[in-house]
Amino acid sequence: MCGLIAAQLSRPWLQQERLETALETIIHRGPDGRASWFSEDRLSVMGHVRLSIIGLNNGDQPLSHDRGDLHAVVNGEFYGYKGIREKLREQGYRFMTESDSEIALHLYDEYGLGFVDHLRGEYALVLADRRSGEMIAVRDRFGIKPLFYAQVDGEIFFGSEIKALLALGIPSRWDPAGVMSELAFVRGHATMFENIRQVPPGCILIAKDGAVQIKQYWDNVYPTESVLANDTRSEAEVVSGFRSVLDDAVSERLTADVEVACYLSGGLDSSAVLGLAQAKLDRPIRAFTIAFEGEFDESPLAERTAAFTGSNYQPISVSPQDLGDNLSDAIWHSEKPIFNANTVAKFMLSRAVRDAGIKVVFTGEGADEMLAGYLFERRDLMLYGGGYKSERDRQAAITALIESNPLTKSLLFPVGASASGCELVRKAIGFCPSWIENISKQFVSLSSMMRADAPGVSDLDQPFETMLSELDLPGRILGRDAVNISLYTWQKTVLVNFILTVLADRMEMAHSVEGRVPFLDHHVAEYSAGLPVSYKIRETTEKYILRETTKDVITPELYARQKHPFLAPPMRKSQKNRVSDPLLQHCEDIIRSSAFADQPFFEPAKARDYLDSLAKMDSEAIDQASPLIQRMATMSLMQQRFGISN
Repeated sequence: MCGLIAAQLSRPWLQQERLETALETIIHRGPDGRASWFSEDRLSVMGHVRLSIIGLNNGDQPLSHDRGDLHAVVNGEFYGYKGIREKLREQGYRFMTESDSEIALHLYDEYGLGFVDHLRGEYALVLADRRSGEMIAVRDRFGIKPLFYAQVDGEIFFGSEIKALLALGIPSRWDPAGVMSELAFVRGHATMFENIRQVPPGCILIAKDGAVQIKQYWDNVYPTESVLANDTRSEAEVVSGFRSVLDDAVSERLTADVEVACYLSGGLDSSAVLGLAQAKLDRPIRAFTIAFEGEFDESPLAERTAAFTGSNYQPISVSPQDLGDNLSDAIWHSEKPIFNANTVAKFMLSRAVRDAGIKVVFTGEGADEMLAGYLFERRDLMLYGGGYKSERDRQAAITALIESNPLTKSLLFPVGASASGCELVRKAIGFCPSWIENISKQFVSLSSMMRADAPGVSDLDQPFETMLSELDLPGRILGRDAVNISLYTWQKTVLVNFILTVLADRMEMAHSVEGRVPFLDHHVAEYSAGLPVSYKIRETTEKYILRETTKDVITPELYARQKHPFLAPPMRKSQKNRVSDPLLQHCEDIIRSSAFADQPFFEPAKARDYLDSLAKMDSEAIDQASPLIQRMATMSLMQQRFGISN
């Protein structure tokens, strides 16, 4: 993994010093090397910081074709690169490095834009084609690796992180529409910064003469309900097929010239990955686990899994004080507000892993998104599936489902009214997925604390309209099962802008750690998309296929255990209604400070009144208040850390 910067200019104004300053802002992504390239006319520029994992001694970038007319910067890993490299050598291509990244340069030379079909892995890259005058940016299929761009005054800029673009001179200003979409939890291609957008996952961006064109090269296509209904495979065939693709995805991600470790929670996903990986090695894998204080601590489960697989258990203690102390730095790296301190915990975990000398880890992200692991999908199946004698029985089953996970009930299923934008979703696709309906209740609560003249507050339906406009409704949504629609819409919004950002790449690369995600291998994803829903949810059991596929490498305890989302403990108050939680104290200090008034969205008086009301709240109400307080506080932190102007 690495960090990249690229620019296509209309005049040669960008100097080496400014480029170096921008590279310094993402040096955490690549502390092992730094280099740059300028075209002869200085209108095309590339910069790169390197985290050396494959080809340790000769993998420096930017990469250049020996003809001198193709150049590239790459962030990420390409799996199966050795076989591709040998085929290209047979076709006469010369390789200057042992790095996997170099295959992109020669694949493009051979196949043009079709080169993306040969790529497998987690990656973001930019190519400069001096023959056509184009810069070509590509992002992996799910957006595991970040890639941002800005189009300003006829010039195009690219960066692995927004802070690099700001350092190049892009003004740091709020994008009101992006902010509102973020707070509604349905943000797609936009960012929260004006004039800065993401290259969408699975897309190619072609920049030339100050204009951009975006083409989609891959999407996670779900078959229609009628197609899935005609699936004739036996369960044994389905289980065997899924084991084959998942096993291959894990095997490919063991490729590295450095030690590969694993992030291990108390859940099924990371435990299954660890079990499959450990079975392939004759050394114990170091398995790093966050150990919280109190009822949210899953480290005992993780320890039992490590013992079962023969791995080396490495607990990392995270206290409430740690969460408060590291909040600001976590926000700097995430470049977005947060609603739970699990982001900060992952930031601290990655720091401990780096300090242990590790550069590469397996993670379990993506399993819930591929295999319907959240409570939301089970609720959707209950709401829109059959099998109930009466509506009363259906509602009783839904209530029992929600009550079965009391620790997360207030966060995932808050009390209150859903956003009016949910009705737009319902009209467009036939129903409103449970995740949109329930999370939108936080948006309604947040909007009640906004300034009357806050940018974007006059149209609270806009985030949902934008989300729908970015979806291919006829081609990807209509005619699909409700569970698969819920998965697809989540993948286009929450997966890329939350899961893969604040729980994956940004917190890992903040400390120069590369995360590898077998569940988001596109072969695994395509196989999962083609599964009848009964293999994802069987009665009330989520991720049924994963349990059956990996039951030989996980403990019986995990096989039987339902999903518990990875969350840090919510903020707490003491018995005497005095703040006792360091994270809550930190957030309260931010909201009560004079600096809070600098952000243009939340009304300081309303926010402080809300803090005062905590004294009268019971513990469940405080659990529901916790994400609202953290979002307001971390919006203010963003304003301060990024010097955002209104």
